Amino acid sequence: MLPASIQKLVDQLDKLPGIGPKTAERLAFWLLKKPQGDLEEFALSLTKAKADLIICSACQNFSQSDPCPICTDPQRDRSTLCVVAETHDLQTIERLREYQGLYHVLGGTINHLEGIGPENLNLQTLLKKVQPGKINEIILALNPDMEGESTSIYLQKLLQPLKVKITKLARGLPSGSDIEYADEVTLSSALKNRREL
Repeated sequence: MLPASIQKLVDQLDKLPGIGPKTAERLAFWLLKKPQGDLEEFALSLTKAKADLIICSACQNFSQSDPCPICTDPQRDRSTLCVVAETHDLQTIERLREYQGLYHVLGGTINHLEGIGPENLNLQTLLKKVQPGKINEIILALNPDMEGESTSIYLQKLLQPLKVKITKLARGLPSGSDIEYADEVTLSSALKNRREL
């Protein structure tokens, strides 16, 4: 049995995505070993981030200004729109420094088991952006899992009447991997998305 204050901390950490009860307990004890000043700085950083950040009305990204720096950058290609599930997906693509268009953050993916339907996603702001003649291509950059695929299918049906080119990220073998260890879905996708040399 843990003291009530530690158990409460473990319970809060257990709510984080990808953290189970054992990891939450390990993190709780790790945090408790830190000097008080470090913990106060950690708590202040979390509180300040929540207080300082707003949601960009144009792309739904976290930002300190509205619209965000990406949406106001005159160098960005305004005819291409990359749709991602979460802000961290946007940040991952930005780190590549290859994509120069605009973004739209859905705020999740369709997941009926968790009670998340299309009505829970940022779809109205997406539809307002996609006007004929302004957007030439929409890139669906969603995870290749069940939720990402079902969301992609839903978006494709929703956006098709708007007569805009809809593309998806290519799927296939990661660089440096061995074919013999690839799962069937990945290998099948790699074969379908092959390109001419």
